[in-house]
Amino acid sequence: MIVMKFGGTSVGSAERLRHVAKLVGGYLELKPVVVVSAMAGTTDWLLNTARQLAESNPSVGTSADKLIAEFHSRYHQVVDETIDNPDIRSSLRSEIATLLHQLLRLFTGIELLGEVSLRSLDAVAAFGEKLSSTILAAALRDIGYKSEAISATTLIETDRTFTSAVPQMEQTTLKCREKLIPLVAQGSIPVVTGFIGATSDGITTTLGRGGSDYSASIIGAALDSEEIWIWTDVDGVMSADPRLVSNARSLRRISYAEAGELSYFGAKVIHPLTVMPAVEKNIPLYIKNTMNPEFPGTRIDNPKESAEGVVKAVTSARNLALITVSGGGVLTVPGIAARTFARVHDHNANVLMISHASSGHDLCFVLEKQVAPSVVASLNREFDREIHRKEIDPISLDDNIVIVAVVGAGMRGTPGVAGRLFSTLGRKNINIIAIAQGSSELNISLITSVSDEKAAVHAIHDEFISLTGLGKSMRYQPAK
Repeated sequence: MIVMKFGGTSVGSAERLRHVAKLVGGYLELKPVVVVSAMAGTTDWLLNTARQLAESNPSVGTSADKLIAEFHSRYHQVVDETIDNPDIRSSLRSEIATLLHQLLRLFTGIELLGEVSLRSLDAVAAFGEKLSSTILAAALRDIGYKSEAISATTLIETDRTFTSAVPQMEQTTLKCREKLIPLVAQGSIPVVTGFIGATSDGITTTLGRGGSDYSASIIGAALDSEEIWIWTDVDGVMSADPRLVSNARSLRRISYAEAGELSYFGAKVIHPLTVMPAVEKNIPLYIKNTMNPEFPGTRIDNPKESAEGVVKAVTSARNLALITVSGGGVLTVPGIAARTFARVHDHNANVLMISHASSGHDLCFVLEKQVAPSVVASLNREFDREIHRKEIDPISLDDNIVIVAVVGAGMRGTPGVAGRLFSTLGRKNINIIAIAQGSSELNISLITSVSDEKAAVHAIHDEFISLTGLGKSMRYQPAK
């Protein structure tokens, strides 16, 4: 058994839905379980519409009806262009109409109340995947395969952290095996909604934006699948962002740890949490291109042999801000770091990088740009007494920065990598604001200005990757 996940661009039109149905059907002997994202643009439309309705004036008129009618028209056209069999088409229209009626009720409630909770946003966002899974299952039936659309609310049990729920693997495993294994044994292709789950009492949750990859890994681990294939619109994990580096290459094989580092620091190919369930069961992941299915893509696993190349890839993360706590008191006043990160925790902010000078006179860390100003305000209040005594300087904020991350298991134990890296950037007159490297030696992260991002990524790629031949030999093939 394998799990195959298709992203929003892979199912973004009637033509692509038919292409995916034929692609999945061609792997029937591998007993596929399909996980699908919402059609491209749908989730954004759903969430933006919910927020728009919450801010509207109900006395002006019921705009929810009009919006749903426009949305229904789009999906009605997709159904007509995707399905040839009139009976299947008629049945699918009825299923779509039922789903959109449920969505209208949610929108109407939001509009009348004039507010939208995180729980409501999850309920609304789930409809994108419900629609795409229903249509893809019908497309498979239309070309002669047995298929059934399955809502992950019946499979993935989560906690109650709406918009970023945590799966409960023991209960999820039982539900997945009970529901999916009999269907596969009967020769049917289950098409499961990605991105969503439900609490133990059936309340819809979501796993966070981009969470369909995570869903596929959760389901793959629950079923002890042989492999997990993530189908996207690029030829696997790239050695750099092709928009920044024209000669970026597809990597043939990387480790779970390398994939985790790359996704965490800006690579958009997979969700950062995707590798975790796969690691637990040692299940290989493949990143493949729906539009170029013959290309082997990238295999993600735990290779026993040495990785080729000291550096595998370089990536960058944008829309960030650097916050600095500095002054003599950072070293002499007890508990500065603990108090700092307690305030960060108050805002539920994710710290992407920390750098602390050996002198102890400054502590800097990176957060997402949108939350940074409120964190700075909290820190200034927290350290008001120390700032007044001039033990600590006023908290500084720099939102004109990017993190550039250099990733590769081959850096572990290899002398001179950092020196070579900094020399390369120095020759290009690129200023490094701060650096960080963990003891795993898997990643060197550095902060530079937004204006230097492209030059920094390009210089590092040219120095460490362009001449190594990565991507030329695609030895590692999927199961087929």
